[in-house]
Formats: sequence, C-alpha cells, structure tokens
Amino acid sequence: QEDLVESGGGLVQAGGSLRLSCAVSPRTFIMHAMGWFRQVPGKEREFAAAISSTGDIPHYADSVKGRFTISRDNARRMVFLQMDSLNPEDASVYYCAGTGEGVIPSANLEDYEYCGEGTQVTVSS
Repeated sequence: QEDLVESGGGLVQAGGSLRLSCAVSPRTFIMHAMGWFRQVPGKEREFAAAISSTGDIPHYADSVKGRFTISRDNARRMVFLQMDSLNPEDASVYYCAGTGEGVIPSANLEDYEYCGEGTQVTVSS
C-alpha cells in the first residue's frame, strides 16, 4: 500500500477545472504539512501549492496563485487541489507530497520525505 495515492487527473479544455485528490495511507501520520508538485518530461519537479498541518495556512507558486486552491480534510485523511482557469502550461504530472515532520507549508522539495506516484493533467488549447 502506497503512502499517498493521487487521483482526479484527466483531460480538460483550456479555461476548465479539475480537482485533484490525495489519499493518505492509514499507516502514515497525517498531521504535517503537505504539498502538490508538478513535473513535465525533461524538466525539474516544481512546486505548485502547499498547506500547513492544520490546513489554515496555504502557500502557492506565483504561476498558480489565484487559480488553484489547496485544502485538506485530516479526518478523512485527504488533501485536495482545486485547479481553475487551467491553461496548457498547467499540463503536467501532479504529485502529492508529505513533509513527514513540518507543520508550515514549504515550497522546497527537499523538505518533503515522501511522494505519490502522480496523476496526469492534460489541458487542450
């Protein structure tokens, strides 16, 4: 069983929306900061959004600010990424990641201890 399992990716037209979900394994401690990263072939994995352990402090990359919303439901062991006004530059594999210890959101991939397998997001123009 994987620690993190992403879902919700797919094909959407430019201007459309998708909601990504990340299920956290019952064996994994959830009360730490979580994040979403994305990666296209040939490029480094880049930060998209992160959220504090209690869910009250979000942090976004400038490229998604105002369009993406990160949230979490610790009781359900879920983390979400609502993506609106998608454009072709958002097309990527999106990964859910957990810091393991930190409580504040971080844009630094090195602060994350584990990551899911990813879910593909494709945006047609």
